[in-house]
Amino acid sequence: MTNELAHPLVEFPDVSATSDLVHIHATQAGAVTVTMNRPARKNAFDDDLISALEEAFETLKGAEGVRVVFVRGAGGTFSAGADLEWMRAAVERSEADNRADAMNLAKMLKALYDLPALTVALVEGGAYGGGVGLAACCDMAVATEGARFSFSEARLGLIAATISPYVVQAIGPRHARALFASARVFDAAYAERIGLVDEVVADAAGLAAVSHRIFREVLACAPGAVEASKRLVDEVAGRPIDRGLMELTAHRIAAARVGEEGQAGVRAFLSRQKPPWAQ
Repeated sequence: MTNELAHPLVEFPDVSATSDLVHIHATQAGAVTVTMNRPARKNAFDDDLISALEEAFETLKGAEGVRVVFVRGAGGTFSAGADLEWMRAAVERSEADNRADAMNLAKMLKALYDLPALTVALVEGGAYGGGVGLAACCDMAVATEGARFSFSEARLGLIAATISPYVVQAIGPRHARALFASARVFDAAYAERIGLVDEVVADAAGLAAVSHRIFREVLACAPGAVEASKRLVDEVAGRPIDRGLMELTAHRIAAARVGEEGQAGVRAFLSRQKPPWAQ
């Protein structure tokens, strides 16, 4: 990994073990871009890229001052999914070895999903197989009009197993069944319609413009409240609205109201001033 621009507000605990496969670019204000850097292989996953991505996400999880994390691919392609050589090696491995290999991918995806900052996939070109799963792990996804998507595993006699929890959460079981079972290629407009993508833009310049807008929006929000909001969704999703859930949500807002950010934010609003986290 290469940290192209560090700042005291964005302190990376350890970037001594660097890799050309993943680049980390951090701005002074806390916008971080994680770029998969295998353009010649269309940013396809292999053991090394998966390991480098997990390291990047674990590094960012412990970093101070990170407000938003953008994930993208170099060379105009998000990710082609599994690398051909990686798949060729998997065919020769035992089931136990393949299980361990799949767990490495699962841990990388979970590391991205668990980041406390808002995460945004910037998708252009192709996003296939695990590449779509990576986008589904993010809190938001923005795609160019020309982007194409596919859960292509079934064409190879495989299943989209490791990425399935994030994809099903993003698009729902019915769309997931149809797309997993058919392996159809679909465009950005359809991805937006089913909830895989939040916004579609014309081109790479549009991605840059949306990135700036999202970052400005995030800067207006308290960092702790962003993380707590993400975890709140996990806590309430799929649960019945019963006494237990009512008590949970009442507890969460009460704790937020008396917390440091809640106190500072409400007092700043009432006095018509900017809260301390606003930039």
